[in-house]
Amino acid sequence: MKIKTAVDALAALAQESRLSVFRLLVQAGKEGLAAGVLGEKLGIPPATLSFHLKGLTHAKLVKSRTEGRYVIYTASYAEMDKLIAYLTEHCCAGDSAQCAPRKKC
Repeated sequence: MKIKTAVDALAALAQESRLSVFRLLVQAGKEGLAAGVLGEKLGIPPATLSFHLKGLTHAKLVKSRTEGRYVIYTASYAEMDKLIAYLTEHCCAGDSAQCAPRKKC
């Protein structure tokens, strides 16, 4: 992953609504969710949701497909994995143990 791609992905996820959309799509799995369902579950109006989905799609974190008259969105697990690998490699000196969550005392 190139640094620009990582920056684009992190910038897309840095906004609360986009992060919520992405998290919900990750949880939805490979089947994904229709735009209307996403909006209902998150309480985001259609025009606003469209704006956020465009940002996530531009960052390659979300994909869409048409099923009948519905647009179904899914998380791009491959891009998510690339971002995690990039952060691990470049921010943890290649040692993923350094990036592991710390246990609470």
